[in-house]
Amino acid sequence: MHTAQQWLEKIRALPLPDKVRLMNVCGGHERSISMAGLRKALPSQIELIPGPGCPVCVCPEQDIYQAIQLALTEDIVLVSFGDMLRVPVNVPKKEIRSLEQAKAAGADVRPIASPLEAVRIARAEPSKIVVFFAAGFETTCAPVAGMCAEGLPENLLLLMSGRLTWPAVALLLNSEQPGFDALIAPGHVATVMGPEEWQFVVDQHHIPAAIAGFTSESLLAATYSVLRQLIENRPFLDNCYPEVVKPGGNPTARAMLGETMTIIDAPWRGIGIIPASGFELAERYAQHNARLHFPTYAEEARLHAGEMPPGCDCARVVMGKITPLECRIYGSPCTPRNPVGPCMVSDEGACRIWWSTGVRKETDESMAIEH
Repeated sequence: MHTAQQWLEKIRALPLPDKVRLMNVCGGHERSISMAGLRKALPSQIELIPGPGCPVCVCPEQDIYQAIQLALTEDIVLVSFGDMLRVPVNVPKKEIRSLEQAKAAGADVRPIASPLEAVRIARAEPSKIVVFFAAGFETTCAPVAGMCAEGLPENLLLLMSGRLTWPAVALLLNSEQPGFDALIAPGHVATVMGPEEWQFVVDQHHIPAAIAGFTSESLLAATYSVLRQLIENRPFLDNCYPEVVKPGGNPTARAMLGETMTIIDAPWRGIGIIPASGFELAERYAQHNARLHFPTYAEEARLHAGEMPPGCDCARVVMGKITPLECRIYGSPCTPRNPVGPCMVSDEGACRIWWSTGVRKETDESMAIEH
């Protein structure tokens, strides 16, 4: 097992092209890369591009709007993962723009860290309807599926906003300008769904790919692998996280997802509808589907189906088209304390990660931070 320094030496010894662009899909990868300073440690020819690995960033605006309206209008308890509470929707500033503001206005909105907390709250308050606004990728939806499979309290409803990761990458690769030469695939998703889910990158697009974990060593091993594949013109799918990622993934988790969820064409905020990219409750769980219990809000929410807020380039950041620094409002006025777009809200959002690790626009000398 090589150390991070040894992997860096092996990478520096490679006959690299003048420029090579590697996309890392996962928000957790982006956080590890930024906190470890890997961009500055790697040769200057290598550009690491953060990709569509932030579920909060791509959660449809209409879903967030519906959750806000449910919390404000209905006699319910609305629970969701903490990051979702701060994501703003596109309404005038005088109106309530986030679940956090709805809570401040008197709505019963509660942050949770686990689906089990939603079950606990529902069982503790059987006279109240509890709506769980469940946004996330495969690794979040798998425990939600497990919660469903074990049996839900009658008063617990789900407002699903789950997404699959690979269709967004497929969308990029099927475009005229994918924007990257190799892919570092998310280890946590592959742990659940299996590494085979990423084989299409190699088979259909002849692009090198490697699955990585979250340590510098694993990320650098994956970086070295895809660079070698590029140089040798021998693309394949490499598993650089074998201690966790196994062939076939997690059979139990996949079975529960298949039993409790159905795959739908789903909207991604600022991007549009991506085919077969969303998780929705299966028909057998219709009695727990919040959209079927409150159809009026579903219809009204469609009127508010929106892009990113004015001036916000989160969608282009999410899809690797620009860096956070190139967003027009990065740092002014959009900061973690006063986020305009969702990429500055979530701990997995590239803008939030870059800002938190001291990356500032060079033109803003007063706020520059030395690394």
